[in-house]
Amino acid sequence: MKAAIIHSHGGLEAVKVEDIAEPKAGDNDVVLQVRSAAINHLDIWVRNGGRGPAMEMPHILGSDAAGIIAAVGSKVKGINIGGEVIVNPGLYCWCCEHCISGRHSQCESFGIVGLSRPGTFAEKVAVPFYTIWPKPSHLDFNEAAALPLAYVTAWRMLFTRAELLPGETILIHGIGGGVALAALQFAKLSGAEVIVTSSSDEKLAKAKKLGADHTINYKTIGGVAKSVKEITNDRGVDIVFDTVGAQTWETDFAVVKKGGRIVLCGVTSGAKTETNLQSLYWRQVTVLGSTMGSSGDFQQMLKTVTAAKLKPVVDSIHPLNDIQKAMGRMEKGEQFGKIVLKIS
Repeated sequence: MKAAIIHSHGGLEAVKVEDIAEPKAGDNDVVLQVRSAAINHLDIWVRNGGRGPAMEMPHILGSDAAGIIAAVGSKVKGINIGGEVIVNPGLYCWCCEHCISGRHSQCESFGIVGLSRPGTFAEKVAVPFYTIWPKPSHLDFNEAAALPLAYVTAWRMLFTRAELLPGETILIHGIGGGVALAALQFAKLSGAEVIVTSSSDEKLAKAKKLGADHTINYKTIGGVAKSVKEITNDRGVDIVFDTVGAQTWETDFAVVKKGGRIVLCGVTSGAKTETNLQSLYWRQVTVLGSTMGSSGDFQQMLKTVTAAKLKPVVDSIHPLNDIQKAMGRMEKGEQFGKIVLKIS
């Protein structure tokens, strides 16, 4: 079968599409015939060698996938060959204190498909049975592949961690990425007032069509904090939704209201920055870290997507052989929505 693999860490040139042996289903695994797979920043970090433990090479990239069940392990029940499914890429032990209490993404041995085991950028992939969920019927395979990692991450950040309420105001940095767009869609479904930022007027216009109430071009406006204060009449926002990290951290504290929440899931602009501790305690700000989501988060996210007939925003669709071009588009920040690989 064909797969996008790396033999060593490096730049775009490190990714090769090669013929390799098909995976076998372990006792508790299923084998998925991958129809579509979506690219995440995680795939770039894995390729660069900047995330996670040492991995066995060659390594297949990719976390998100939608496809058809091709085989099931001897101990797998209730999953039928031919079923149309998606993969929740979170990997859990199911027996530590966190898993027992339903906080699966805090599992002591938490891992991710494409990081902790071979990934989804292949014609077939073997995954644990518990990662398999029915594909929402209103989505095609390309749309469904764009759903799992980004949308469960946004769901947990908004509702499990930050506990977003109807009518609250939220600032979303860097609209255009998959998690940020998922947050916009979910926040509007919940009745929130949403402010988004970007350096691209084109992306801001697209976000406006998706329901954003206010848009800020941080390259031309002369300061995000000043604009947010004008929009909120100096009150500040209830929630700052941050996938950027170091570059936006100071702004987060400048725009959040007293007693507000900052929720962070990523550090695309860097992981190290300074925090004004006086602002943190005096203004009683809550800072929340968040990683992907639990099985319960994923289930609630899927229920909401299905009930609302929500469709993930897909930026572009590429054949597997064009993976270097597709990853390059993400690295340049050119995308608006998820970049999808059509596998078969």
